[in-house]
Amino acid sequence: MQQSHLSRLMRLSWRIQRQRRVTRSKALFSAWAILLNEDITVWFLVKKHSHSSYANRVNPEQLTLLVD
Repeated sequence: MQQSHLSRLMRLSWRIQRQRRVTRSKALFSAWAILLNEDITVWFLVKKHSHSSYANRVNPEQLTLLVD
């Protein structure tokens, strides 16, 4: 795994651990699952926060979960 991927994984897991107050292993497992399913997660979040009265202003294919 590349250094940038590992850095993203660690930053996300630390954030999960702080905000959710879970153990280190649970936070790391959650971060790993989120990063592996990044495209599905972004699509789900766009759909969740979109209104049905007007079309989405963003294209889910152009979004990323985390910006380095």
